[in-house]
Amino acid sequence: MKIISVVGARPNFMKIAPFVHAIEVYNHDLASEKIEHLLVHTGQHYDDRMSKVFFESLGIPEADIHLNIGSGSHAQQVGNTMMAFEKVIKEEQPDWVVVVGDVNATLACSVTAKKEHVKVCHIEAGLRSGDMDMPEEINRLVTDRLSDLLLTPDVLSEDNLRAEGVAEEKIRFVGNVMIDTLEANRTKAEAMQVENIVKENLLDPLREVPDEIGEYSVLTMHRPSNVDKKEVLEPVIRFLLDEVCEKELLLWPIHPRARKQLETFGLWEQVSSHPGIVLLHPVNYHEMLKLNMSANSMLTDSGGLQEECCVLGTPLPDTALEHGTPHYPQKIWRCIYPGGEQCRCHT
Repeated sequence: MKIISVVGARPNFMKIAPFVHAIEVYNHDLASEKIEHLLVHTGQHYDDRMSKVFFESLGIPEADIHLNIGSGSHAQQVGNTMMAFEKVIKEEQPDWVVVVGDVNATLACSVTAKKEHVKVCHIEAGLRSGDMDMPEEINRLVTDRLSDLLLTPDVLSEDNLRAEGVAEEKIRFVGNVMIDTLEANRTKAEAMQVENIVKENLLDPLREVPDEIGEYSVLTMHRPSNVDKKEVLEPVIRFLLDEVCEKELLLWPIHPRARKQLETFGLWEQVSSHPGIVLLHPVNYHEMLKLNMSANSMLTDSGGLQEECCVLGTPLPDTALEHGTPHYPQKIWRCIYPGGEQCRCHT
């Protein structure tokens, strides 16, 4: 059997790692009919700090095929990925294509595989927010509709698929593979020192930081809905500077997109010069896991980090998630399941 698995962006790497390791164990333990596996990296995250370092830290073999798609609009990324991946399918002739999560590569490669009559398996199937303004929601819906095998992380996802009419034989509950990765790396992360992580990843190497960090919160923010409009981003920054940083230190491993928009909107100087914010380069998986473990709270629009917080017990402030205020916009920290009984922040 020949399987091609696809990753495109950083959240995919934590999800594909257990799958890659499971294939390695299967091929090692069984003498008959080994699985031929190819890993394709579309290159949606092409910066070494956003991509290569994660392969190394998670023990994922270097990708067999790089598509080098890079950045662009949603249409550009999807279109360019489909054209490049079609060539891979025609040349390699796989039996299955495995996609993970809900990034643009997930959508593009599932569509391309089905057009080439190749079976598709979706890892982390069935997640729904009910918010069609989220590009990820569209990616999830299309991928799940096309997939021949849907591997779900929880019973809520199974229920979502059944409600949409997916045949029972296509659904398999396998649990949350991101938590498999977390548990496999927890001990290594626990041994790390927060102070070392901060000093080794300072965005400004001249920035003075205390020898002991003490109490702190962590911020990550990257979604276009949060950073691409000044009328959304500016109130978020005001809330962070005026309220969060007045109480404790805020560690911010800043996403390239967020930095670019801060500079575009004239907000960079007040953020970078504020004594209560420590800006970091994007950190690797173990470093972020350690920061999460020791933080007073996690302020994030990352679905994966929210899931990890639920396991680690790190508080996720969600007071205004349903109400919203001028300084605390409703969608600043968006849940996978925003509000209600399915919200992971409440379960």
